[in-house]
Amino acid sequence: MLKTFDLVLIGVMTATAAVTYTIKHRAELKLEEVHRLEAEIKLEKDTIDLLKADWALQSQPNRLERLVRAYNDELKLQPTESTALVHAKELPMLKSEVPVPDVTEAKASAKGATVASAKSATVASAKSAPDTAKGAQATAKAQPIPMPAPRGEAEDADQIETGSVEE
Repeated sequence: MLKTFDLVLIGVMTATAAVTYTIKHRAELKLEEVHRLEAEIKLEKDTIDLLKADWALQSQPNRLERLVRAYNDELKLQPTESTALVHAKELPMLKSEVPVPDVTEAKASAKGATVASAKSATVASAKSAPDTAKGAQATAKAQPIPMPAPRGEAEDADQIETGSVEE
């Protein structure tokens, strides 16, 4: 009674229903994940707003003045002098940020010197620095130290880059 074609169609319909069900199930799982992530984002935004409000309350000048008066004997706080303040661009660089000297420049300047004078300079530096640590210190001292830009010449000297979360 059932023909082969009917059996094939029943099999195709069953497979299609199974695939449709799995796709629908995966979509529902993704939708739940999206809702969970949206809830986490809302919680983080609310936390940020709460922390900003708390910071505004904690840093009120009247409150800080009361605290200074109350704990002045214990802390012995002094006002910050204007000469003690510097801009971030005026601070020296970290050793990791110091530019590496170009080897080609050193070779070009060494071309003018003779081989004998180079050998004598090496021997003299070896005699003045008997251990390798002193020789390494002498090499490190020879590198130029980067200087911060003067306040008047620095671009945007009044702008200090911070990790602020404000938009």
